[in-house]
Order: sequence, then structure tokens, then C-alpha cells
Amino acid sequence: MEATTKSSKNGCESRRDFFKKAATAAAAVASTGLLKTPVYGQSQAPSAGRVIGANDRITVGFVGVGGQGLNAHVNYAKKLLSENNLALAAVCDVSKYRVAQAKETIGGDCAGYEDYRKLLERKDIDAIFCSTVDHWHTKITVEALNLGKHVYVEKPISRYLVEAFEIHDAVKKTGKILQVGSQGCSDMKWHKAAEWIKEGMIGQVVMCQGSYMRNNPKGEWNYALQQWCTPEDTNWAMWQGDQIKKKTAFNADAYFRWRKYYPYANGLLGDLIPHKLHPYMLATGNPEFPVRVACVGSRTVKTDRLTPGTPERDVPEIVQVVAEFPSGMVMHVTSSSINEMGTQEMIRGHKGNLIMAGNRVELRPERPFTDEMDPETSESFAPEDIGEHHKNFFACIRANKQPNAGIDLGIRVQTVISLAEMSERMSMTCVFDEKTRKITTADGKPVEHMTYGSMPIS
Repeated sequence: MEATTKSSKNGCESRRDFFKKAATAAAAVASTGLLKTPVYGQSQAPSAGRVIGANDRITVGFVGVGGQGLNAHVNYAKKLLSENNLALAAVCDVSKYRVAQAKETIGGDCAGYEDYRKLLERKDIDAIFCSTVDHWHTKITVEALNLGKHVYVEKPISRYLVEAFEIHDAVKKTGKILQVGSQGCSDMKWHKAAEWIKEGMIGQVVMCQGSYMRNNPKGEWNYALQQWCTPEDTNWAMWQGDQIKKKTAFNADAYFRWRKYYPYANGLLGDLIPHKLHPYMLATGNPEFPVRVACVGSRTVKTDRLTPGTPERDVPEIVQVVAEFPSGMVMHVTSSSINEMGTQEMIRGHKGNLIMAGNRVELRPERPFTDEMDPETSESFAPEDIGEHHKNFFACIRANKQPNAGIDLGIRVQTVISLAEMSERMSMTCVFDEKTRKITTADGKPVEHMTYGSMPIS
């Protein structure tokens, strides 16, 4: 069933529905030029939270303990428990099976919850990891911040752009530390690239290019449906939440393979593309909001048809994003789930280029400037490691400084992601004004921020 013409049985929005939401009048902007954003579930001033010293133990809770939440975050937190001086206090998931599994993994007196609010109201918890389905990121993150918790939130930080600004504003208001789960930002070769760029070693940055490519014959995200996942085990109503307006009956396919379907996620744009956008924008040394974004996508192979009984996905299997920034730099990022041959990873400057070669950075002068500069190769850095990203998060909580993938980088990356989705689904170029947070078409017509289901922002 084509997502571009009809709504799927998974409650996914059709292209027609998307047009109705995304092509309406622009969001009303307050006199300050900034959107006024609600604070979910709060009727009182935000909690300051505990001041954590350099030698204090950090008490952690985990909201969402599925594949990434358990296999990455719970396991790495336990592995580095002593090194990061942590106490793992609680886990939460809509699945009873997953709660029990995570509790057993952590051991001790770890508590388990079905309702994330029960975990957040605990005053002993200093920080949480949010590894839920994308449409829950904003609500959980904003509530946690306003209750004085530091937050590590998986990428993308939100499902829609207006939600990302809700998180941004909550971080700025509360002063809490937020780390986006794009661990490439803690790979130090990108920081070396930023250092060289700030030193002017390649001149004005003019272009970045990169790719994140896979080729899964059975179709990306077609994870096995587990027998334990039943209406008795999994709180399906809570999993959908108020954010999903087109409610459906219990659906194990959507539960395990949610990245394939609108409006739970946006496929490659939310899963793989952020792993390139975050480090490349960090490496420029001065991450910017985009001024224009265009994206094309296709469903060329339709791999789901190769697995009998597997519903066809809504999201593209190939996407190419082109973003222009105020400095004049253009970024081109490609992602695919049907071909794994990547492009040359590099940052192009007026005088030279930085080749992101494995664990090193290679500087190669442009031919007209070979008399001014010599080729250079950096030292080898440790490979990308999610454990290092955890360490950075906890170290920044103790030092009260911004982490490698903090909100200032995260909001700029999410702007590219959200505009790219709008561009691909609506076949247009999106223009962004960071002062007003307004999106327009190339000819200046306003475009509504996409938000929960059919709820407009007005």
C-alpha cells in the first residue's frame, strides 16, 4: 500500500493528510519572535534538581528499554558503573517483559515502572536516558528537565520541529544538561577537524559531504516480532499516547518496526542521517541553522515485498539531503537502506580539504594553494564508542558545561532533519528564518510547523 496515496493500517498519516497540516498558515509568533511553548504536566515552577559535585554519585533512570535502551544504554551504564560513579535506580517501559529484562540486567534493588511519570517524580534520580519511540521524546524530555533531571535523549531529539524548540527552550530555562544520542560527536577526529577549521587551515568552509549507507535484503528495521509482545504485556494505548491522533488497535508490527511508519518516525532521516549531520556540523566549528533545505527520497527496491507478510513501509529507502547555511556552506548527506557503498567523507574549504579517513583527518591543499600550505595527517583517534558519549554526558553534568552533542548543536541538526522531511514529502524547498522560527517555501509562502497528529500550532 503506497503511503503517498493512502493511510496505512498502522495509523500512519497519508501524504494528503500531511499536506493539509504542513501547507496551512505559518505558526503564530510571539512579539519576541519566538514560539510560546507549553510545559507538559507542570503546574509549578521547575525543580532545580540536585547540585552534583565532582565526586558525587549520579543516580540514573532509563525510560524505554528496548533494543537501544537495553543493549546500548543499560549495558554500557552497567559496564562503566564504577568509572562513571553511577547508581542505576529505575527502568520504565510500556512492556512488562522489557521492564523485567532490564531489571534483571541491572540487578540489585532496581525499580521498574510502566508509567514514566512515576520514575520522573523520584527525587533521588538525577539523570535519565530517553530511548523511546520518537514521538515520545519531547514529552518525556521536557517533563524531566522541568523536574530537575539531566537528559540523554536518543536522536532525533523530537518527531517534529516545533517539539524540538520546546526541548530547546526547556533546556535554556532550567539550565540542565542535555546530550543527544549521536555518539559520533564524541569521536575526537571531528573535534580535530573543528580545531583545524577554526585555525583557518582550509580557508572558508564551502561544502561538506557524507553518507550513512546500509543494504538489508530483508528490509531495514524489519525486526523479528517477539511472542511476548501481546496486548496483555504491552500497554499499547500508552505507547501511542495523545500525540497519535489516528488510534489503532494493538499492532506488534508497528511496535517493533516503528521506524518504517509515519507518524511514529521518519525513517532514514531520523535514524541514520543524524549520525552524519551531528558530527559534520560540529566539525565546522560554528554550527549554524540552515537557511534552505531540499531533500529527495525514493522507494526503489521496496524490500518489504521480499519478506512475505511484511507490511510495506511508508518512509523512503533512499534519501539525499542538501542544506545551505548562512555562511554559504552547503552540506550534502546521503543515506540508503538498499545500497551500502558510501561516498567520500570530506569537508571542502576554499584553500584545502579535510578527508575524514577512518580514525584520522587528512588535510589536502587545493591545487592553487599548494605553495601556501602542506598536506598534513592527524594522529589516530579511538574509534567511535557510545561509552565515550556516556562519559562525556556524566562529566558535563559534574562540571556544568555543555556536552559534545548539546542542545545548541541538537536544535540546529533537528531543523535540517525536519525541513528535509517536509521537503521530501511535499516536493518543495524549505526556507528557514532562525529569528522567527518560521518556515516558508522558496517563493515566500508560509508553511506550518508539523506537530502532533492533526493538531496545528496557532
